[in-house]
Amino acid sequence: MIPVTKPFLPPVEMYNKYVQGIWDRQWLTNHGPLVNELEIKLKEYLGVDHLLFLSNGTIALQIAIKALDLKGEIITTPYSYVATTSCIVWEGCKPVFVDIDDKTFNINPALIEAAITPNTSAILATHVYGNPCDVFAIEAIAKKHNLKVIYDAAHAFGVTVNGKSIFEYGDISTTSFHATKLFHTIEGGAVFTKDAELLRKMSLLRNFGHTTPATFDGVGINGKNSEFHAAMGLCNLNFIQDILDKRKEQSVLYKEQLKGLNAATQLINKHAVFNYSYYPVIMESEELLLKTVEALQHYQVFPRRYFYPSLSNLDYVEKQSCPVSESTAKRALCLPLYFTLSKEEQDMVCRLLLRVQNN
Repeated sequence: MIPVTKPFLPPVEMYNKYVQGIWDRQWLTNHGPLVNELEIKLKEYLGVDHLLFLSNGTIALQIAIKALDLKGEIITTPYSYVATTSCIVWEGCKPVFVDIDDKTFNINPALIEAAITPNTSAILATHVYGNPCDVFAIEAIAKKHNLKVIYDAAHAFGVTVNGKSIFEYGDISTTSFHATKLFHTIEGGAVFTKDAELLRKMSLLRNFGHTTPATFDGVGINGKNSEFHAAMGLCNLNFIQDILDKRKEQSVLYKEQLKGLNAATQLINKHAVFNYSYYPVIMESEELLLKTVEALQHYQVFPRRYFYPSLSNLDYVEKQSCPVSESTAKRALCLPLYFTLSKEEQDMVCRLLLRVQNN
C-alpha cells in the first residue's frame, strides 16, 4: 500500500534513551526539561526569538485568537484545513471568506480590502501547502486598517521569506507538529510572536492562567504538551535536513515524470525557500479527479483530496461565494510524499496517473 503520507520515525533506540530519562525523573508533563529543551532547540534552528510548544496546532490557533482579544469578523481563507475556520467559530467570531489566488492557492490580497467592515478585527491566512502568502501585501492592508494578523503556518516548517523564518511574520504565527507533518512530535503545535507581552499572555493561556499554583491571571486552557511528545521532537530535529532534502528530491521527480499530465501545479512564492511539504496537482475536472482516485486505489495507492470541501461550504458558517476556492477544492489531489517513499513507488504512481488521463 502507498498512502498519501507516513510519519517519519527516528531510530527507536534514540527515542528510548529519552524515555528512560523520563522514567528516571518521573516528570511526565507540566513544562518538563525536554519541553524546555525542545523549545530552545527549535528557536535556534528556526532563527526565531519566541515560541511556545503546545498540545496541537488547533489549540495554537485558539490561543492566538484569544491572546489578541479578537471579536466580530475575521477575514480568512476558504481553502485550508477545517481547523482554520472552526477555531474562529469556536472563539465566538465570524469567519468572512476571501477567495484565493488560482495559482498560489493562498488568500488573494487584492480581494481583502473589499471584505473589511467596521466589525473586522483581524486577518487569519493560511500558507497553503507551506507556500507563503503575500505577507507584505497583507501587512500593508492590516496596518492601513488597524487589523491584527494571524498566520496558520501548519504546513510551513522550515520555510523562509527573504531569509527570515515564515513564523516571524504577522502578530502571531501558528504551526502544527502532528504526525503527518514533515517535522512532528506525534501530536503538537506551536505559537510564535515577536511581541514579548503577547508571548507572556499566551504562556498563561496555555496553562489555565496560572501565575502561581494558587493564583490566576484570567481564563486559561490546557494547551501544554508532554515530555514524551517533546522527546519525539528532539529526535526528529536531528533528521530535519534529511527530511527536507528527500521531500525536494521526490517533488522534483514528480515534476519531471508528470510533465505530460494535463494538470496544474502550485506557483511557489518567489521570495521563499520552500519545504516541499505536499505535492498537489489540480485536475481539469472533478470527474477526472474521481476517476483518477478510483484507478489509483485499485492498485493500493491512496492520494488525498486536500483540501476538500471548500470551507465556504461548511454547514455551520454563513454561505459566501468563493468560486476559485470551490473549483480548486473539487479538483485538487495531493500525491504520496513521505521520507520512506521509494523511487520505484513514485514511478508507479506517475505511470498510473498518466495512464488514467490517456485512457
